[in-house]
Amino acid sequence: MAAAASITALPIVWRPTDDVLRWSRLWRFMHAQGMDNYDLFLRRSQQDLAWFWDAVVQDLGLEFYRPYSQVLDLSRGLPWTRWFVGGQYNYVHNAVDKWATNPAERDRVALVWEGDDGDVRRLTYAELDREVCRLAGALREEMGIRKGDRVGIYMPMAPETAIATLAVNKIGAIYVPIFSGYGPEAVATRLVDGGCRLLITADGFRRRGNVVRMKEQADAAVAQAPAVERVVVWSRLGCEVPWDARRDVHWDELVEGKPDTCTTERTDGEDPCLIIYTSGTTGRPKGALHAHVGFPIKATQDMAHCFDVQRGDVLFWMTDLGWMMGPWAIMGALTLGATCVLFEGVPHYPRPDRVWELVERHRITHLGISPTAIRALMPQGDEWPARRDLSSLRILGSTGEPWNPGPWQWYFERIGGGHCPIINYSGGTEVSGGILGCVTLRPLKPTCFNTVVPGIAAAVYDERGRPAPPGEVGELVITAPWPGMTRGFWGEPTEGSRYLETYWSRWPDTWVHGDWAAVDKDGYWYILGRSDDTIKVAGKRLGPAEVESAAVRHPAVREAAAIGVPHEVKGESVVLFAVLQDGHEPSDALRTEIQDQVAAVLGRPLRPDRVLFVRDLPKTRNAKVLRRVIRARYLGQSDLGDLSSLENPAAVAAIGEAR
Repeated sequence: MAAAASITALPIVWRPTDDVLRWSRLWRFMHAQGMDNYDLFLRRSQQDLAWFWDAVVQDLGLEFYRPYSQVLDLSRGLPWTRWFVGGQYNYVHNAVDKWATNPAERDRVALVWEGDDGDVRRLTYAELDREVCRLAGALREEMGIRKGDRVGIYMPMAPETAIATLAVNKIGAIYVPIFSGYGPEAVATRLVDGGCRLLITADGFRRRGNVVRMKEQADAAVAQAPAVERVVVWSRLGCEVPWDARRDVHWDELVEGKPDTCTTERTDGEDPCLIIYTSGTTGRPKGALHAHVGFPIKATQDMAHCFDVQRGDVLFWMTDLGWMMGPWAIMGALTLGATCVLFEGVPHYPRPDRVWELVERHRITHLGISPTAIRALMPQGDEWPARRDLSSLRILGSTGEPWNPGPWQWYFERIGGGHCPIINYSGGTEVSGGILGCVTLRPLKPTCFNTVVPGIAAAVYDERGRPAPPGEVGELVITAPWPGMTRGFWGEPTEGSRYLETYWSRWPDTWVHGDWAAVDKDGYWYILGRSDDTIKVAGKRLGPAEVESAAVRHPAVREAAAIGVPHEVKGESVVLFAVLQDGHEPSDALRTEIQDQVAAVLGRPLRPDRVLFVRDLPKTRNAKVLRRVIRARYLGQSDLGDLSSLENPAAVAAIGEAR
């Protein structure tokens, strides 16, 4: 594949100060292991897995009910690696129990919630423990939920949402997080596939000042999911909702009078704790199965070593429980003794400074937000963040999609004041967190990842399965196991499963993640889009993010999506869909300017054949552009694949009408 034009000549814009180094928990961890060279430390973390992950457990202060006898077991083959063999571990003990029973920690704030309407609630670790125990006891005694049972959680981001996840896992059951914005069919698909006996939901919630009636959606989903026996309803709004007295129960009535204590199930480390569904290109979504010593430990380690979250910090990630960053934020922040902020609303309601207001009000130290959200907030003007006190911020985070330099720089300068590093983070649901990330021990370039996440043996492979030279684009792969890897897809056999076919079938003992990546000559990493979105023009292969990044350099373009379409001579040609900034109107002259802009960056052979203007791009609820859907719609294909994660269905129809 050709060299990536978009990663050349980017300058270093941030360097760690002595204070940053002294404060860093990763720096302290390295020194505790007798190491002061990050490159050597990273290499050993990738090669000596038993040493590294045992050291991580000690560094994070993770407590096992029964110690493990072996860090990892490869006897079933690398895709089925077992971790912390023989250990009994329930992450809820580490996330809640041990803080709530510690007199010095129990009164620390664990959760902060802000509603769309401005309501605020706070729960200390002691208060969180009480609420988790009451619900856990009720689920055991009243609902008959036992170890291994699956429970769907279809709720907005609220304290009760976190309480529900923790209560389900506390008793050894497995939860299925479901996006709060899903319609009945998408909810039902996950309930049916997961074999859920119970659904926990809400009467509704507020979004952009409007009431979203959730219970009606839940009822329609349960009508298609016969295994669901009971529905627990949290009253967020206090509104009248349809009610089936034989099936439905009010949350408050369920937990009323229940004891404030409840024994945490002593699960084996490899016992499952959650099933997170990811959208497939076709067919039903895939249920990534995660264990107590998997997702929770990987999430906590990433949060500690990449984002430098420490006890007492305040983390807020703009997310939903149905995206992996929802469980990630709850599990990781609480296990580290930090405060997790949950937000019901959207970044720009009722004013464009809503997120910055959250930072100011709750003294947030770690802010995570997608590049798409930043691109939407930038045009509102610099005066909005300037009105707010953002001095509490120490770390900025982002994930979900590639950055463009302009929005990255705006986030860095206008929100972080030029001194907060942006921890770019990329991995996935099946990974339990990051493959590539940033650490505060290394300088930063715009849009980059300055490291592989410690403990992950990542590489970039060419088409023959060999390491690609610096600057060359290839497949992002992982060549050694890690605790957070999914234990397969729920309900599928271990042999010949979609899990093996999707990730392990291309090269022996190699996880192929499905992203194009490149490493520059200075060792900085870049994600350049999904490899199944690859465009091949006259033998030249490129990722769509390269085209899109070139297009948004034009001042009129806010967002762009590039696809490859069949061409009789070149094999494929580039078609670009552009969303314009406010104040700009579509025209043939502007179309030509954008085509020339891309050609100036990537070369004339890669100039888009067509530029089409749209008001919005089809995206998932975690802001990823669905290029496969754009391509299928543009080509008039009837099968658009799995659309259950789609945020804005009207944008799909608009693709076929774009001119």
